[in-house]
Parts: sequence; structure tokens; C-alpha cells
Amino acid sequence: MVSEIEHRRSSTVLFQFKFDPMRHRRIPFAEVRKVLIYRPGSLGDTVVALPCIHLITRVFTQAERLVLTNFPVDSKAPSVSSILEGSGLVHGYLEYPLGIRDPRFLRGLRATIRQWQPDVLIHLAERKGWLTTLQDVLFFKSCGIATLIGVPYTKRLRTHQWLEQFECYEYEASRLARCLSVLGDAQLQAPESWDLHLTLQEEERAQRLLDNWPGGGQFIACSLGTKTEVSHWGVENWRSLMRELYLRFPDCGLILVGREEEHEQSEAARQEWRGTVLNLCGKLTPRESAAVLKRARLFIGHDSGPMHLAAAMGVPCVAIFSARKRPGVWFPYGQHHKIIYHQTECHGCGLDVCHHYQKKCITSIRVAEVMVAVGQVFGGGSPVPLGSRYSGQRFASC
Repeated sequence: MVSEIEHRRSSTVLFQFKFDPMRHRRIPFAEVRKVLIYRPGSLGDTVVALPCIHLITRVFTQAERLVLTNFPVDSKAPSVSSILEGSGLVHGYLEYPLGIRDPRFLRGLRATIRQWQPDVLIHLAERKGWLTTLQDVLFFKSCGIATLIGVPYTKRLRTHQWLEQFECYEYEASRLARCLSVLGDAQLQAPESWDLHLTLQEEERAQRLLDNWPGGGQFIACSLGTKTEVSHWGVENWRSLMRELYLRFPDCGLILVGREEEHEQSEAARQEWRGTVLNLCGKLTPRESAAVLKRARLFIGHDSGPMHLAAAMGVPCVAIFSARKRPGVWFPYGQHHKIIYHQTECHGCGLDVCHHYQKKCITSIRVAEVMVAVGQVFGGGSPVPLGSRYSGQRFASC
């Protein structure tokens, strides 16, 4: 069934016709007191959803807002709470194991949600098929939630739109914003829509680290981390890149960010960097990492959470992509980035590990290509002013 959504604005109240298997009726948003935001994922998924979370906060300012999310697939991966905690955007979290099938646990989760009695469910999940979407709807309806907003009932809302003029697909952030258009404009182009509201303590921690480090004046930030093996460029490529970076920019410092498990490979890669270096893998929270990254001259990394974090901080990114996902969907938002993506015949495969083609989409990327992109960013002189970092135009390297 396709939902019929209509909204009206008055001076004080926004009304929404909800989807209901039996009937539609208007819901005054100003009277909503409890909002449950369904957003599974980890670091990158949360950052990509920031404009929509800001939109939800603006519309339901007076409501209590909880996020329903999964425990990270990898126990060491950042949780949604570690990214949003302290931002003031939400008030709490309900967490569940990803891919649960145990009926007893589902009954317990349903009971917890019913006991809290949310007025509205905001569906902010990554793209799913129609059957999985329907299962989501039935579950949340069984939890007693009368109003569901953002559910991608139509294929158009579940599908990333092809942008002919840029020859790539729309950002995932754009698709999510379309799903929530009934709430208003998510303002993807506005820097404040990507604001994590870092605390004074987080900012001061970052500043102390840099004040006590010789490279704090101007530095390049890198991250070797990525969720999937197919998206990793390879340590030897990174070693070669570090050597070339130092030869080109010997007066810059180098900071490495990521999880504790990435500390060793980051150390191996940075051996070719002869200048001052600071390996912060595993030593900072995601929000503290953001506070450090926002002071960087440039970020270089894979398709990863730190890449999206750097982009949200307004830092120009040189992003090294495999072709496991369609071009454009998970690129860092903004026009000031340089994306290196080789569109092989097998692009969009969605594989975590590539045996057949030996992940040629990413291994075919040469150090020289990355250095050209880095030079183009540095060639612009000073960092891009915040006001022009989110123009909404697509980048040529898409």
C-alpha cells in the first residue's frame, strides 16, 4: 500500500496525515511528547543522518527524543550513542543486537517500546527492500505507535536517484532527507546541519593535544580504517603515499585517527613519513576525533566513519573508494572533496571480500592519482571557508 501524505503549515502547528492500514488522520506535531528515531548503524551512518536528526530536533523541540539503534556489528566499532552523546540532539537510546530473530527478545523489545509509549516513530534506516520495510512497519505498529514518519513506502523513496548531469547517484543523506520532507527542509547545504555540538571539554582536549605537539600548526589527517576488507587500499600503498606526501609537504605534521585495532597498521604505514607524526588510533572518542579533525588542513582516507566525520567538520577530503557501492551514494557530502573511484564492470557488487577480481576497483588506484588530488586541494591555498563548504553542487571527481 502506498501512503498518502499531506502536510499543512499554520502559524503554530504542522499537521501530518499518517499512514494507517485502516484510515488516515491528522497528527498535530506540536502536541507530540515522545519521538522514537529508528536509525541503525555506526559512525558513518550516524554522521550521514545528522541533517535529518537536526530537522527532527527543530520540529519536535519540546518532545523527548530517543534513538532505537543496533549494537555495533563489531564490538569495537563506535556506537550511535558515542557520537550523539552530549550533542543535545537526542535524550537517550534503546539498543538491540543486529539481525535478531529470537522471538523472546523481540517480545521484550516490543514491551520496552510499548511501556515508553512514543507518539511518533521516525523511520531513518538505510535503504531496504519492500518486504523488510513492511516488516518494520508491522513491528512498530505492534508496539502501539500510531504515527510512522519517513517510511519509504514507494520505490522512489527506497532508491537513490540518478543524477544525469553528474553521472552518479544522489547522496544517502539526500535520500533520507526526501523521506522526511513532510517535516520540512533538512538543509543539507547548511554547515550547522552537520554540527555535532562538540562540548567545551572535547574542544579543549583536542586543543591541548595539538598545543603540545610540534605539528599542530598545519597537519594532514589520515585514517586507514574501513568496515570491509574490499574497501582497504592496502598498507603498502599507504606506505608509498606517506613517502610522497612527506617529500611534497615536509613542513606539515601528520595525524592518524581510527580505532585501537588500527594502531599497528597505521604505525606500519607511517614509517615512510619522516616528519612529525601523532598516532591517535584508539586514544580518542569519536567526538574528540572530530574536534581534532576540524583543525586539519586535509583528510585522506577510505570510505569510512572518520571520512564522514571529517567531511561533517568541513575539512576537505581526498577519499579512496572501492566500487562496492554505487558512485555518489556514500561519497562525503560537499563539493570541496576529491573522490577517487574506479567504476569497474562489477561496480555496485556490495561484497565485503572480493576473491574473483582481487578487488581491482581499489587496487588499480595509483599513488600518483591520490597525490594529484592532494595537490589540487593544497593548490587552493588556505582551507575552504565554512560558508562555501556546502554549496550543494556536485564535485567534478564524481
